[in-house]
Amino acid sequence: MPYEWLPWLSARLAEVGLTADEVVEALESRYRWPRMSTSKTGLRVLQVWARTRDGKPIIVALRELGALDWQIIGAKPMTESQDIADFEEWESR
Repeated sequence: MPYEWLPWLSARLAEVGLTADEVVEALESRYRWPRMSTSKTGLRVLQVWARTRDGKPIIVALRELGALDWQIIGAKPMTESQDIADFEEWESR
């Protein structure tokens, strides 16, 4: 599945302590939890909850461009304790 990167996203990832490689690792992870959501502006977004190879839990936000094309619009470390608890519960299934 091809991914398009927003031009400014690398700088934003650095601000939150992530690298582009970690985002790709999460998207290519064997265990990914896809979750549809709606942004504050009404944009439908696919959130992919996954871990990097080092085990860091992160959330990657994607916007569908076409049938199999997605744009990476953001990523962040999973820091909310409830998010981590929900993710670990999903992983245990």
